[in-house]
Amino acid sequence: MARDWLKDVKDSYDAVVIGSGLGGLTSANCLAKAGHSVLLLEHHYQLGGLATWFRRPGGHIFDISLHGFPQGMVKSCRRYWTREIADSIVQLKNVRFVNPQYDLTTTFDRNDFSRIMVEKFNVPEETVERFFTTLREMNFYDDDQKTTGELFEEFFPGRDDIKRLLMEPIAYANGSTMDDPAITYGIVFSNFMSKGVFVFQGGTDKLITKMVKELRQNGVDLRRNVLVEKILTEKDGQGRPKVTGIVANGREIKCRAIVSNANIKNTVFKLAGKENLPPDFVEEAQNVRLNSSSCQVYFGIRKGESIPDIGDLIFTSEAEKFSSEELVDFKTSSRTFSVYYPDTRPGSDRYTIVASLNGRYQDWVNLSDEEYAKEKERLIEESFASLEKFLPDIREKVDHVEAATPRTIEYYTRHSAGTSFGTKFEGLKVSMELPEKVPGLYHAGSVGIIMSGWLGTINYGVITSHKVDKYLYGLKKEEVPVES
Repeated sequence: MARDWLKDVKDSYDAVVIGSGLGGLTSANCLAKAGHSVLLLEHHYQLGGLATWFRRPGGHIFDISLHGFPQGMVKSCRRYWTREIADSIVQLKNVRFVNPQYDLTTTFDRNDFSRIMVEKFNVPEETVERFFTTLREMNFYDDDQKTTGELFEEFFPGRDDIKRLLMEPIAYANGSTMDDPAITYGIVFSNFMSKGVFVFQGGTDKLITKMVKELRQNGVDLRRNVLVEKILTEKDGQGRPKVTGIVANGREIKCRAIVSNANIKNTVFKLAGKENLPPDFVEEAQNVRLNSSSCQVYFGIRKGESIPDIGDLIFTSEAEKFSSEELVDFKTSSRTFSVYYPDTRPGSDRYTIVASLNGRYQDWVNLSDEEYAKEKERLIEESFASLEKFLPDIREKVDHVEAATPRTIEYYTRHSAGTSFGTKFEGLKVSMELPEKVPGLYHAGSVGIIMSGWLGTINYGVITSHKVDKYLYGLKKEEVPVES
């Protein structure tokens, strides 16, 4: 008999959260702490979205996605999660860049980056200060049409080496390119450059386990293996479709509000339905461009084996200079290595390495099964060859290796086109305006580049939960009888 994953679920909740990425988890936690009844539903057997992990024989635990985020995660986790979670966030001390133009190691904070740009790249100190000040002053509401490429050319004309240093890490973090708006780069880079790059000590499995514990303590009802098939609505006084519930695993559950942590296109077209939305909004949503995706190769080091310290995060490439196109090319030579030492997971004596590459869904989606398997093997072999430059004997120490592609991400997350980074900048406007078109329907997924990555997703989950709380409070206030 098939398991009933919705057993003991109530017939009605204040809010239903669809998807358990960090935005969905955080929205659910904030709403529960505000006193609302919350049901969180995840179609996959694992919580966390792209901030998750998987296990393999031999005791291997692999973290999904590039495991690094700004120092602001400490504040956000302490404020919206727990001090215990915040205290487990630690800085990566050795971030390396290895390519034909330079080989350097940095702590990736503003002071060290400034030193490198002045001493190694001979940029006047006042130019560096002016550049960082300009980035810090950028905000979402600026009507600045300048591209990131134009921004770099303004401050560092003709300096491909500096552009690579500044752009490469952010491109891996959120899929941005030289053609994207400069304000998106400025906001994200300023966050990263404040204090360096941080990780969760203990691994993603420990992080999500702690978050789930907090959610349950706050009364959130969590269910995995539950696919939300449809959002239910009825017309409000203005003729708009107002949220009344969902259909999940064939069961109808009533709710007053919904937070979708799915891709914005999935939310609009698969859940809400374009027939329920104004034509101009549908057109705007259709024109939202999806961001790029990722490939990863996971290396598990045999128990009892060790590797020397080669750095925590390595950006490496054989390309002569940085190119947004080369970075996502089907046969790119650019990749990062996230190295997990035993102290990354306290109490463990295991080493793992994850290679991350940016990629395009269209390069993978139409491959035959035979071609797909062959190209995954190529990914593995090329990543092995790149890793051997740092660890010549690595093949002898690895007892498990496998690859993931945009098709893998699509399968496990149901993201449109397997995108790792959500949408381009225009997606944020559609996401934020959705509740105006469908009262009670909110979105907290990865949109607009600046809401990508772990910190951006958590903070967008907070922003969205505040809007939902206000909406629910208004509904409950309307139901209170007025005394004569």
